[in-house]
Amino acid sequence: MHPLASELNEQIESQSSSTYALLSGRGRELYFPRGILWQTAEANEKAHLYNATIGEATEGPEPMVLDSLVSHLNTIAPADAVRYAPAAGKMELRKAWREKLLRDNPSLSQRVFGMPIVTSGITHGLSLVGDLFVEEGDRVLLPDKLWGNYRLTYEVRLGAVVETFEAYAGSGFNVVGLARALRSGPDKTLLLLNFPNNPTGYTPTRREVEGIVEAVVAAAESGKRLLVVCDDAYFGLVFSDDAMAESAFGLLANIHRNVCAIKLDGATKELFAWGLRCGFLTFGPPSCDAPDTILRALEQKIVGAIRGGISNCSHLSQSLVLSALENDAIAEERAEKYEILKARAAKVAEVVARDTYADSWDVYPFNSGYFMCLRVKGVDAEQLRVHLLDNYGVGLISLGEHDVRVAFSCLECEQIEPLFDLVHRGIQELRA
Repeated sequence: MHPLASELNEQIESQSSSTYALLSGRGRELYFPRGILWQTAEANEKAHLYNATIGEATEGPEPMVLDSLVSHLNTIAPADAVRYAPAAGKMELRKAWREKLLRDNPSLSQRVFGMPIVTSGITHGLSLVGDLFVEEGDRVLLPDKLWGNYRLTYEVRLGAVVETFEAYAGSGFNVVGLARALRSGPDKTLLLLNFPNNPTGYTPTRREVEGIVEAVVAAAESGKRLLVVCDDAYFGLVFSDDAMAESAFGLLANIHRNVCAIKLDGATKELFAWGLRCGFLTFGPPSCDAPDTILRALEQKIVGAIRGGISNCSHLSQSLVLSALENDAIAEERAEKYEILKARAAKVAEVVARDTYADSWDVYPFNSGYFMCLRVKGVDAEQLRVHLLDNYGVGLISLGEHDVRVAFSCLECEQIEPLFDLVHRGIQELRA
């Protein structure tokens, strides 16, 4: 093992033997090398005469650029677009996102948490979590209504075992089922919480989130070691006063010595910037005497994984996101888009609950995000999807035998009722 990796492991274990035990073999081997990037960072501070360190071409003090490329930029300087970004991300952006986390999540003001680390989208963040913490055969626990890419990320890539529990009990989140699953599982579990949920569009109430935290603490008290990952891809898009507006991460960080929490979020949905691939990974360390020691060590390991995987994330994307966060108009702009999506969700809720459709489907709870799900009656979901696509030009997502996902995020309000009329018609036709 490299001495730098050993040093980081010692720092983590000295403060939290549980967090050290959560690390995968790969995670224990990871470190950020004191190679080109490290030496270049030192040279940027001290090389006042000549700096011949990094593999960038320059002309004078500026990067060498092609006008045919940078002429499309407006307010972003070429240096903030084409130069390499630091492996952990642009520090100004990291600080700005941390300030946003504190504004959006009041509970975090009472917690210790790390500086957000920039990732190439939230999927990259999930993969980095796997690099650090997931061994072959490890258990990844999720509600049974889940985004299919979790299986690809953890089962296919890393050989983990994805286990599920029933997501809903009646009209709410199945806290009892989660608690039972945590109690009955192995000593090490990665619990993945995705709210607002993809595919169902549900965010728990505050009481339900408090129940989730109680279940996590009870499992930790029994000796379980837990990594709790909050996939907050659709954060902020909560359309019901009953749903908890802030992330569960704010209640999970530092909650127990055996619980390490991670928040994954980003500009993808929050700033309606899907293709920029600008996400963030933030650690909430377990309760311990020196949490900053763990945070520094875990960041070095994550940055090592980034360096070894993609080197660094897009500088241009980071500069665009930072520019947006610094713009005084962003709050008003986001509020305008939020109201559009809220109106669509309200229209969907009104339409799908009509007695006309009661014989065709049941509706899973939804109050947030981009999606909602129907449990169709008397037909196969995949057959229904193909029938609607081939005969009516209607595209939906089938999930398993009985469920279909509808993305109301990409439907105008006037399109919602006609769409569900066609889904109802398709079900009746397949039955006949």
